[in-house]
Amino acid sequence: MERFFRLKEHGTNVRTEIMAGLTTFMTMAYILAVNPIILTPTGLDWTAVFLATALAAGIFSIAMGIFVNFPVALAPGMGLNAYFASVIIASAATDTPISPAMGLTAVFISGIIFIILTVTQVRQMLITAVPDSLKHSITVGIGLFITIIGLKNSGLMTIAVSSFTDIKAGAFTPVSGPETVIQLGSFHDGTVILTVAALLLIGILMVLRIPGAILFGILGTTVIGLLTGQVDAAAAFKDQTWVPDFSTMNFWHFDFAGVMEVGLVTVILTFTFVELFDTFGTLVGTANRAGIMKNPEEGKKRIGKAMFVDAIGVGGGAILGTSTVTAYVESSAGIAQGGRTGLTAVTTGICFLLAIFLSPIVALVPGAATAAALIIVGVLMMQSVKEIDFSDMVYAIPAFFTLALMPFTYSIANGISFGIVSYVVLATVANVSGKGKQKYNVHWLMWILAVLIIGRYVFMGGE
Repeated sequence: MERFFRLKEHGTNVRTEIMAGLTTFMTMAYILAVNPIILTPTGLDWTAVFLATALAAGIFSIAMGIFVNFPVALAPGMGLNAYFASVIIASAATDTPISPAMGLTAVFISGIIFIILTVTQVRQMLITAVPDSLKHSITVGIGLFITIIGLKNSGLMTIAVSSFTDIKAGAFTPVSGPETVIQLGSFHDGTVILTVAALLLIGILMVLRIPGAILFGILGTTVIGLLTGQVDAAAAFKDQTWVPDFSTMNFWHFDFAGVMEVGLVTVILTFTFVELFDTFGTLVGTANRAGIMKNPEEGKKRIGKAMFVDAIGVGGGAILGTSTVTAYVESSAGIAQGGRTGLTAVTTGICFLLAIFLSPIVALVPGAATAAALIIVGVLMMQSVKEIDFSDMVYAIPAFFTLALMPFTYSIANGISFGIVSYVVLATVANVSGKGKQKYNVHWLMWILAVLIIGRYVFMGGE
């Protein structure tokens, strides 16, 4: 393993990598339960989605580790799975309902598009085209984004709306006070209290510089949950099955004729657009955090290979029967734990494959523990903010848009979109007027992206 993953070269060892992989798995494991819950209303079977989720995460995380030597794991993406479900559910009341098979076909086609964009080096050009200020703001934005996820999942932060439909319609319904949109959760809620305990436990372990602080914090929180009754071990073992039924899987469950008949071009483009920026942001952010970009040339090559595995994962996940598979921002938890090579991703992937047979044990880890880990990782990723030049407005404004809009609009893609467009406009104005501090480089690809982004928001409503 030393020779294959070049552990010493990356300043790590087997123990650190395995613990980092376990930490990443612990923070990602919620997808095993959440993805089936989101996708089953579309008509897909719960067990089929669970197995597809575990297999996709396992297979493509291992592929990322072996072929790219990159400490990033993959799984069906949050947000994209909700969009997948909403498209199918919303179509049920129309004259042209969309079946789950059509939805999976749309995901598969977007995967083919990604492979083409990767092979032609278009995705890799983003690494050179995007200025350093935006790259660092992406890292910070992702940190804030996963912090929001942790706060929301734990109940420490509540959103004063009754449904996603209300959010889209702008019909915010305050639960306490006319101006309230988000608020602090109730400390009468056991999950909130357990999350606070987890934050303190992980924080103390990190201050004491205990190796594996995040992982031990998650495990310690699980024990606390068991002792206080917050974790129901009997229910976890009763509700989960030990032997998987692979016959339920929706393998190659496609309907190409239906897609052509209904016309899902907009849906396919949306999958493609959101995944394009989500993956770019995740890979660049995690690569910066892992120190991979210290050698720019080597970093670009590895991110290029990672993009190819990610592209294969999109189509491969659809073949297995789940929504878009993507690089996971939660991988930052393992990187923060010291993960620097593909052994971290391989460990995470093996855990997902084992989870197929050990789902009762995986179910023991409370959401409070993983939520706390995400919040702490947000703290660590904020460190990149010091690399942004806020004294130069050409860099400062796009960077701020990027890092602010990711958490506040709950979308990595929105943050990057506003950052790119604002940088192109401001840098061009500064160059033409001569009022800037310097001559700013605006790569031709940035112009193309800016036009596509504006077109997306104008003609597709930013959906």
